[in-house]
Amino acid sequence: MDDLKEIIAKNIADLRRDQHLTQAELAAKLNYSDKAVSKWERGESVPDIGVLKEIADTFSVTVDYLITADHTDKSAHALPPKTLRIHRTVTLLSVALVWLLATILFVCAGIFLSDLQGAWLLFIYAVPVTCIVLLVFNSLWGRRRRNYLIISALVWSLLLALFLSIAHPMIWMLFLLGIPAQLIILLWSRMGR
Repeated sequence: MDDLKEIIAKNIADLRRDQHLTQAELAAKLNYSDKAVSKWERGESVPDIGVLKEIADTFSVTVDYLITADHTDKSAHALPPKTLRIHRTVTLLSVALVWLLATILFVCAGIFLSDLQGAWLLFIYAVPVTCIVLLVFNSLWGRRRRNYLIISALVWSLLLALFLSIAHPMIWMLFLLGIPAQLIILLWSRMGR
């Protein structure tokens, strides 16, 4: 049993470090105290099976990965294809719902309003909303590094939507805000490594 405790402890600590999480951040994700995570990583205690499953899901691994010492087989680190398919499907359904809502609002505007001059902007604003949805699901199930790309897309698509919405001769200057924002995102991504 002590060997199993040490294996689980090492795997949890390695996975946490790979994701650049502190013990407190992992504890917050699992709704546990950082002291509990510390005990797990030192091998003083073992999480129960339900918590092991939560940990496995958090790091996109299987429970078998957490209790196995030898990880020469990289496929053991990945989630089962069925789970990955479900994650992708839920994400794509959520994105499709954003675009369905934009289309419904556009159609309603066409039916109930006589002037459709700016209604096409609904589709432009659907792009940053899509980025937000992708950011949420990628934070839950995806790779953290992909978040930086999604945040960049969010910033620039929001600036573009505002640019197209506001009729002002100097509105192009709005894109100047994107330069320091992009620099912050790049520096933030380097800090995460």
